[in-house]
Order: sequence, then C-alpha cells, then structure tokens
Amino acid sequence: MDIRNGAEQSRHEEPLRTRNPFERAHALPKLGVDLLVCGMISRKQQAALGQAGVRIVPHICGPIDEVIAACVADRLGDGDLLMPGCGRRRETPDRE
Repeated sequence: MDIRNGAEQSRHEEPLRTRNPFERAHALPKLGVDLLVCGMISRKQQAALGQAGVRIVPHICGPIDEVIAACVADRLGDGDLLMPGCGRRRETPDRE
C-alpha cells in the first residue's frame, strides 16, 4: 500500500514464497515495504525485519479497511485495534 498526503494511493498483494524469516525480511524492502503492520510476529522475524530497515507495528487486528484507515490517520497506537491480551484494557461488568 502506498500512502501519500494522508491518503491511500494504491494497494496490492504480493505473496512471500519463503518461510525463512531472513529471506522474507530481505524481500520486503525490495518490494518497497518500509512499514509492516501485523498481528503476532516471532522475535526472529522482528529482528530480521529490523535489520532490513522495516518498521514494525505488531499486535494489530481487525478488518483490513479499519486497520488501513487507522494507519493513514496515525491512530494505530490508540489501542482500538490491539489484539486481545496485548495491553488493551478489558471491559468488565460492574459488580454489585
């Protein structure tokens, strides 16, 4: 996805054919990826991506259009799209 001037310019999918974390990390910058928004990520994959210069926003979940809108609006850090158990406060019913 390409974001410029606060708006999505284009989007496409590209399969990563290897499961090797270092090969994946090497492939992403070649595709123009500089930011990866993802759910869970292994420490090995995170380290490899960091070495490749790719910024990572982990623990994000939700409908893709909501995730993209939050990314464009720089709201990924507000917690609304955090995966359960990843720092979001749980709603608990009032106890009497």
